[in-house]
Amino acid sequence: MQVDGVDDEKMEYSCFIDIESSRCYVDDLYSDDKNKCALAMVRLKNAVIGSNRQKGQVILQGLVPRLIAVICDDNNDLELRLNSAIVVGSLAKGTQQHVSSLIYYGIVDLFLAISIARNTPEVLMEACLSTLKTIMQYPFAPYELIHSNVQNISRLIQIAAESKSCRVQAYVTHILIPTYNAEDQNNLYQAGILDFLTKLIVSNQTVLQIPALKCLGSICFSNKTISDIVCSTQHEGKFLPDILTEMLSRTQPIQIQLSASRCLTYLERAESIRSTDSRIVYKTIPCLARLCTAQFEDFVRASAAENLAYLTEVDTELQRLAAISNHLINSLSTLLKSPLGVGKKGAFRCLASICANDENIRKRIVEIDGLMQAILSGLQDKMLEVRLAAVRLLHSLSRSVQLLRTAFQDHIVWQPLMELLNEEPSSELLAVVTSTICNLLLEFSPAKEPLLESGAVELLCEKLIKSPDSLLRLNGSWALMNMAFQAELNVKIKIIDTLGAETIISLLKESDVKIIMKTLGLLRNLLSNSQHITVIMAQHSAHILKALNFLLETNHPPEVKEQVLCIVGNIAAGSGENNYILDNESLMKKISEMIESPEFKIQQAALFVVANLLQKRETYVKLKLYDIIRKLENMQDVLPKTTQEEIKDSLLKYAALNE
Repeated sequence: MQVDGVDDEKMEYSCFIDIESSRCYVDDLYSDDKNKCALAMVRLKNAVIGSNRQKGQVILQGLVPRLIAVICDDNNDLELRLNSAIVVGSLAKGTQQHVSSLIYYGIVDLFLAISIARNTPEVLMEACLSTLKTIMQYPFAPYELIHSNVQNISRLIQIAAESKSCRVQAYVTHILIPTYNAEDQNNLYQAGILDFLTKLIVSNQTVLQIPALKCLGSICFSNKTISDIVCSTQHEGKFLPDILTEMLSRTQPIQIQLSASRCLTYLERAESIRSTDSRIVYKTIPCLARLCTAQFEDFVRASAAENLAYLTEVDTELQRLAAISNHLINSLSTLLKSPLGVGKKGAFRCLASICANDENIRKRIVEIDGLMQAILSGLQDKMLEVRLAAVRLLHSLSRSVQLLRTAFQDHIVWQPLMELLNEEPSSELLAVVTSTICNLLLEFSPAKEPLLESGAVELLCEKLIKSPDSLLRLNGSWALMNMAFQAELNVKIKIIDTLGAETIISLLKESDVKIIMKTLGLLRNLLSNSQHITVIMAQHSAHILKALNFLLETNHPPEVKEQVLCIVGNIAAGSGENNYILDNESLMKKISEMIESPEFKIQQAALFVVANLLQKRETYVKLKLYDIIRKLENMQDVLPKTTQEEIKDSLLKYAALNE
């Protein structure tokens, strides 16, 4: 017997009609003779089973509108309408293109209306729900037709709750699984989904429990409010999270263990369950680590690894616990060799999460035989998800200074990263790639020089700094900041010329404080050597001083103003005979004001500027003019001892310069 979706064009079935060559057969579908139409529909139903080619011909010859007309005509026999709905359901089990065509013809809207109508015969309703379940598994399905209307959701839940058919209950639950935002989740909750799902979860029927658990996970994902409600929900005296924990037992079907652990993971990530909760520490993590072992099929291991990656992603203690659970690292090392892309993806992602913050775990992971080669292969994998996961692992490993100097030196990892940038990567992939490049551009990284030579400056400026995505602009300014650290003058000039002084100034006027801080870090690294300061300020002093004034005059956090003053101090110390700071009235007034700032870090930074200004001739008069000398004298008793000594030393040096 053939199954839908299995296309065997080479085999011939005498009981199946070839739709392409039977005009008479097709004409009978439009016949006013009900018997002829019914017989043609039965033959059509048999013809499309198992053959994607035949499904395609049905759609290509424009038969879908006729099928819809037959279904919608209440005067037709129920059997004829049912067979027509079954044909549409069979078409939905074909290719993505077939499903797209059905969506184009409005099948989702029609079958939803038929399903929720009060007078629809149960067998027809079941056929329509089955088709909706098949279509809704695709990411391009018009899920908003269902999720945007609470009344429709309530009616579907009512139908399932009142039905004695497990199939109907399972179909409805599958249909409601996909949610894409908090509004979808809240609509499901308002429609009464939680009580319905709870009953299915405790039903002891796997066919109902699995979709119910998936739907529960869907409404809890990143939703603190609903997750809190789930944690307080009880059934026969047991809290729902405790019921979920019991379902992690190895006696349960694998898919139930996976789905229940995913629910508990989402509850923990929503902070409705603490990361130290015994249900997470002693049940969820061990269960997931066990499901990653080689005794299970690769798709199970991949799913468990993905789940574990998300559970441990932001919690250092959970990362350490996972790393020592059930030989997890060894299990993931074998999963890296999986022929399935999802297997490699899950292994990369889980390894990336557990070594994100711990140097010892990184050392254990980098010792995996053939790891770096596996990562390099992953960076060139045909599956986008595998490439992204491989970059995530590379990013976690690149946080280690030791690994940058050893494992990264032995393998040319920067090259495939640059190739990914030269393609048209997704925003998510671009963000992770550039975060990794930020680390590779650190001073002690052996990849810094080849990255510079390969055009990294131009690529970072073009792809990131000019991007409308604030995260990419942040990564761009961060990477350039690292690149400029202790760089040669020609590298700094190249950065400024490629980026443009005006672009640097525009970054300093961003609303995102993180971007401002990284750009200030870039500017500070550019202006970190007396010779470099002299050259750069000679060309760009007007733009730079204007931007620094702007930041001091606007409402920014203390750390921003501290960084600005540090840059001002660098300029004061390193600009030779040029008095860029002393000659800028606005800056001098701000410095005078900020040496009395109640913010200690701002006050210290302002005093750093003054101390550097005092190293030059003809400074005392200017400082006195802006009332800075008097303020220093009045502050001697309240300043820290080290600061007092620095100021005294500066005044003595000033006196020596003017003897």
